[in-house]
Amino acid sequence: MVNYIWMGMLVIGFITAMLNGRMDEVNASLFKSTQEAVTLSLGLVSVLVFWLGLMKIAEKGGLLEKLAALFRPLVKRLFPDVPNNHPALGYILSNMVANLFGLGNAATPMGIKAMEQLKQLNGGKNEASRSMITLLAINTSSITLIPTTIIAIRMNYGSATPTDIVGTTLLATAISTVFALSIDRYFYYRSKRRERR
Repeated sequence: MVNYIWMGMLVIGFITAMLNGRMDEVNASLFKSTQEAVTLSLGLVSVLVFWLGLMKIAEKGGLLEKLAALFRPLVKRLFPDVPNNHPALGYILSNMVANLFGLGNAATPMGIKAMEQLKQLNGGKNEASRSMITLLAINTSSITLIPTTIIAIRMNYGSATPTDIVGTTLLATAISTVFALSIDRYFYYRSKRRERR
């Protein structure tokens, strides 16, 4: 559905530009935007490679294991339906740690793997389980200590102090995570009450 909306906006934009005789401006904007996109992507690659390298060092040095062990009791409370030694827990923990360091690109594959494992636990049903909904809520809001991607974008656009957003990002993502989990739990307990009636 979203693809149709984007395609509709694109077609309407082109038709409007043709009718108003502004196709030159559209062409100039297209080429400028693609050039900026390539420059931005290359800038992001260098920062992401740096942070992913640090994550790999942290993994080899055992830091990620220690962080995972630190978060395991919390994750078990958030995902009580997942058995203790199930692979889904490992993927969930890796996903949360990557999000903690603002590495959404590294977190995404782990989140997908976690969802696949949770779907297997759910008997392969197409309906989302409680754990799948909780994981989605956490991923949507995820607490971020170091917003790596945003810092990289700010650096690319010449910000004098690209790391100024660390504190506000931490506060905003902490609040969003608390609200996301509160809403998740509210609807879960509400559905449980309905089932009892």
